[in-house]
Amino acid sequence: QVQLVESGGGSVQAGGSLRLSCAASGYISSSYCMGWFRQAPGKEREGVATIDSAGTRYVESVKGRFTISKDNAKNTLYLQTNSLKPEDTAMYYCAAAHMACGLLTDYGLGSSRTGFGYWGQGTQVTASS
Repeated sequence: QVQLVESGGGSVQAGGSLRLSCAASGYISSSYCMGWFRQAPGKEREGVATIDSAGTRYVESVKGRFTISKDNAKNTLYLQTNSLKPEDTAMYYCAAAHMACGLLTDYGLGSSRTGFGYWGQGTQVTASS
């Protein structure tokens, strides 16, 4: 059984940075898809970034500002968020799938999150202007 625990959220001024971490217990193959998602109040949960052994993908709104990475030795997923904007304010969740991102809709960034069977409890990111 896989458990995911996020940390690193907080409140920053617009333009600031945060590094989110997601510690995984249980085995997750490096070829399997992991990702970061976010949900703002009153909005649908959206995919932010995904990663597997084939590469990384980002939603258009965070390209050039966010970087997803994974330390396989530590079984930890990261999301470096730079140049934060008020519209980035949301609860951020990490998730893991038992398949490669290429087998998921839009490489895991699609509105259907079918395939991501494991989710963390979330960490809040607030960027204020």
